[in-house]
Amino acid sequence: MSGYIPHEFIDELLSRIDIVDVIHSRVPLKKAGREYKACCPFHNEKTPSFTVSPKKQFYYCFGCGQHGSALSFLMEYEHLDFVEAVESLANSLGLEVPHEQGKQGKKAATKRNRDLYDLMEEASHYYQLQLKSTPQAVEYLKNRGLDTQTSKQFGIGFSPDSWGAIKSHLSHHYTTRQLLDTGLLIQKEDTGKIYDRFRNRIMFPIRDKRGRVIGFGGRVMGDELPKYLNSPETPIFSKGTELYGFYEVRKNTRKLEQLLVVEGYMDVIALAQFGISYAVATLGTATTTEHIRQMFRAVSTITFCFDGDRAGKDAAWRAMENALPLLNDNKEIRFLFLEKGEDPDTQIRKVGKAGFESLLDSAITLTDYLVNTLQARHNISTREGKAHLLNDVGTLLKSIPESLIKEQLITTMAKLTNIDSNLIKKYKLTVQRYSHTDQRIELGQSTSCLSDRKVRLTPVRYAIALLLNEPKLVDYAENPEKIAQYPIAGVSFLAKLLEIFEEHPNLTAANLIERFRGSEYEAPLINLTKWRPKTDDKTVLQREFQDCLRQIRKKARENRLESLLHKERVTGLSPQEKNDLMILLSEIH
Repeated sequence: MSGYIPHEFIDELLSRIDIVDVIHSRVPLKKAGREYKACCPFHNEKTPSFTVSPKKQFYYCFGCGQHGSALSFLMEYEHLDFVEAVESLANSLGLEVPHEQGKQGKKAATKRNRDLYDLMEEASHYYQLQLKSTPQAVEYLKNRGLDTQTSKQFGIGFSPDSWGAIKSHLSHHYTTRQLLDTGLLIQKEDTGKIYDRFRNRIMFPIRDKRGRVIGFGGRVMGDELPKYLNSPETPIFSKGTELYGFYEVRKNTRKLEQLLVVEGYMDVIALAQFGISYAVATLGTATTTEHIRQMFRAVSTITFCFDGDRAGKDAAWRAMENALPLLNDNKEIRFLFLEKGEDPDTQIRKVGKAGFESLLDSAITLTDYLVNTLQARHNISTREGKAHLLNDVGTLLKSIPESLIKEQLITTMAKLTNIDSNLIKKYKLTVQRYSHTDQRIELGQSTSCLSDRKVRLTPVRYAIALLLNEPKLVDYAENPEKIAQYPIAGVSFLAKLLEIFEEHPNLTAANLIERFRGSEYEAPLINLTKWRPKTDDKTVLQREFQDCLRQIRKKARENRLESLLHKERVTGLSPQEKNDLMILLSEIH
């Protein structure tokens, strides 16, 4: 969803921006009938399959599946997050991005965070100056093989061996409360004593995607523990959403095609020094689904590189589990396990860039990793072993969206266990069936462009697809509140769309996609937007739309009739229900 930016502003922005202009200024487009085409900027191709629809303000590649609005395009093409993409489009129109109004607390929080960013930037500058005046720290970095240019690129510094150095340096401009809020200071609960968190450590500033310092990682130069110490969670720093080195990757890699995820700061830095500028690291925590989601916004291929020991394998398995909900046929995740005793820092110094990238080429895919690991865990020569394997894989597969990858995994498991794939789906992947009183949407989430047959499969799906192509069809619909009461899956979403189009008749499909960004409706909405009717004849579209509504009403009556007849046989009907039953029976005859 649009976060703190009002929906009204997003709507206005997308109505004033022409997606054709946004994309054409970056990727030359050619007119092709009602739409525009080009070779896709997100994958290599010789025949244009990248299509832009001026009517829907929507783009879609039939080759790799990339799709979305003008905002989505900027996020993918220029590696921006949502807010950055909004700001970019707004700047091109000379508009200022508004915040939700009326809450002084929101404004105060924004100012507080701005002050904290400034504080952290000053702290980073201070630590860098301390490094220059500490021969022991400089010597340590030289012994680790780090050159001066790379050290400056990542802003590496040093925290003095003092209990109050950073407090003394920054207290002239910032309060003790602010220093505590950033995690630079610690206050003991029992005594109330306040002191520096980082002491006698090499300091690695952690930057967000905009380049602002939001935290630090500190490494000891000897064998003391803990070896690494990270900033705690703060108002501007969340370990579960930030990646070390991501800012530097985006800054120094123009055509970003893949990301390499490693475990340590020095791994990222050493790889960058040797020319592998696309490495990032998590911040002392397991790779989260949000980490992976952010990386997939920037690239289509992610390789996890872990040590080959038990800890590395455990980290890989957690990363795999968190990646499953985001898998689709256009994204790839791979795993590389280094030999025992090696990490990316030591390995790159032994084999160089070419040798290391050769190792990356040998990384195994996520599906191979999953299958190999499960095979090693279970003895599939026995019936019990096969059952245990299928039990484990069933839990994992349920979190994977419908895709060819999922189908291939099911097929592989069927071959391994000699159990029919349909039985695996039936007993291990059964999705809860919805009753006709369930209001959740059933629109399908295939990543490929929906065929005409799939769209017409249900009148609800077809009605929504028609509405996305021609929003003015809302004029031929009945009261959305009445439609929402029909006991048919999906009609509540159809009613919601009708309400939106009634209130905002000039919205496009792209506006709706942005309104539902991040919700359960985003994926099915995008898929239905990809579908195109065979005609633009408004009379034909009107007739088809009204026919959908008639079928929905008919199905609603049938469901209600079935429900009343069942209740009559089991418990009996109230006077009102008997009257409803008579009316329904008379309508049939």
